[in-house]
Amino acid sequence: MFRAVEGWEHGSVYEPNLIYHDGKWKMWYVAGANGDDYLVHGYSESEDGVSGWSAHTIFAPPDMKMFDFCVRPRAGGFDAVFSRVWVNGSAPPPETGLWWRRAETPSSRLSDWGQPVQIMTAEDRGWHSGPFKPSLAFHEEDDGSAMVFFGGMYRTSGPGPFPFAFTLGCLQIVLPSCGDPNEPVRQSNKS
Repeated sequence: MFRAVEGWEHGSVYEPNLIYHDGKWKMWYVAGANGDDYLVHGYSESEDGVSGWSAHTIFAPPDMKMFDFCVRPRAGGFDAVFSRVWVNGSAPPPETGLWWRRAETPSSRLSDWGQPVQIMTAEDRGWHSGPFKPSLAFHEEDDGSAMVFFGGMYRTSGPGPFPFAFTLGCLQIVLPSCGDPNEPVRQSNKS
């Protein structure tokens, strides 16, 4: 069982993203509550993935509004996609959307992950705005491209306590070669 034990988690832990690396399960997760406009991203690890979780540490602070951090190994390093969300009802700031980062190891410290690159904004596209919960997948032949699947939603006119419909989208990106950290991420197909 994994539950909130730190004050900064505000009683909730959810949206886990895990990988197994170096003999441990490494987990990035969301803590807090959308309704309180408080989201913080945590990190913990365990040898068996069931018990013995390490101290819960803050991976990304609340002001970042990071919702998910999906890590995948690629070419001797690790790529991650994540979303920055906006839930307070006003127009979202420019940093809201999907982002990409790369690191040599799946570090528990955000500062160890290279420079962030925004790969999608929160622009309202009719069928979705403010993408969230990204999932990263590579072609098995590693042609340098990746597919980023994500959740989206739009407001409906229907009555009821939850006037939204959920959607799914996909963004294809071309990743920088692992040898050149200054090469930009490029979108090859935009949703």
